[in-house]
Amino acid sequence: MTAGSSVQNFEIDYVEMYVENLEVAAFSWVDKYAFAVAGTSRSADHRSIALRQGQVTLVLTEPTSDRHPAAAYLQTHGDGVADIALATSDVAAVYQAAVRAGAEAVRAPRRHTDAEVVTATIGGFGDVVHTLIQRDGATPALPPGFTGSLDVTHHGRGDVDLLGIDHFAICLPAGDLGPTVEYYERALGFRQIFEEHIVVGAQAMNSTVVQSASAAVTLTLIEPDKNADPGQIDEFLKDHQGAGVQHVAFSSNDAVGAVKALSQRGVEFLKTPGTYYDMLGERIKLQTHSLDDLRATNVLADEDHGGQLFQIFTASTHPRHTIFFEVIERQGAGTFGSANIKALYEAVELERTGQSEFGAARR
Repeated sequence: MTAGSSVQNFEIDYVEMYVENLEVAAFSWVDKYAFAVAGTSRSADHRSIALRQGQVTLVLTEPTSDRHPAAAYLQTHGDGVADIALATSDVAAVYQAAVRAGAEAVRAPRRHTDAEVVTATIGGFGDVVHTLIQRDGATPALPPGFTGSLDVTHHGRGDVDLLGIDHFAICLPAGDLGPTVEYYERALGFRQIFEEHIVVGAQAMNSTVVQSASAAVTLTLIEPDKNADPGQIDEFLKDHQGAGVQHVAFSSNDAVGAVKALSQRGVEFLKTPGTYYDMLGERIKLQTHSLDDLRATNVLADEDHGGQLFQIFTASTHPRHTIFFEVIERQGAGTFGSANIKALYEAVELERTGQSEFGAARR
């Protein structure tokens, strides 16, 4: 069995973030993003909390000894995404095919008899790994070793209404984009669905989007253009000390409503210049949101042959100003909107180069 033929059912099972302070991180996700606590896990080396909203399971892990891999990760990167766990129907076959295709073998397949789960782990990009999960039970469940429940009545509060994970944006060192794309194609059967070269002033970046054969897992891979001036991708790589997840995009049925609810909870979003909206009405005939609502919430809009999409970035609260998050609503659009990619890049650049202004706004 080849990797390409065994991943048709790939889905995101959970995302694990390593954090310095478990209580502070969990409180932020519950208080600001309306996640609900679904379960806990503890050992001599770690403490973890599983959070749930919509179809998103987010695991936060704090190391309690240097033996846990989170200790070294945090020292190098600070808080960040460490594991994008992928659900599949045959862990052993996917693992063996991926390793034969050059994937790093992190943990061989093992069966967790108490949870009716088979897991294995392979390398991904930078220090991020992919735990492969085969669930023999019919209903969604927590990761192995957790106690609690993903009961649908405890998904999180509906005022925010985040549905799932649309994509991950990943920063790579210059020259690593091509090999990383080829790795995901070869080892896990992903395919390219979008390419873009973005120029903003003297800066530039290259981006390729790869997606699982099932279309349920999407990675936006980004590298700085080494022929252009250093910019925000270079800064992420410097501050994060290597490749990593720059942002996680959460899907929503109503981006404007989600931004309003999140803003009321204390989440801050990047600002969009007013000229963007002055020109937007000439570029797009809006179908589901008014121009005034988009302007008031700083939500961006674009469209492709399939329909429209609406998206916005949060301001980074990371001490190193690395990872942040996105809210995205797709009304038929299947790509990422060329105009939006540049506008989002410019919004991040505005924050990056105007920290005093943004800092004053936060206070």
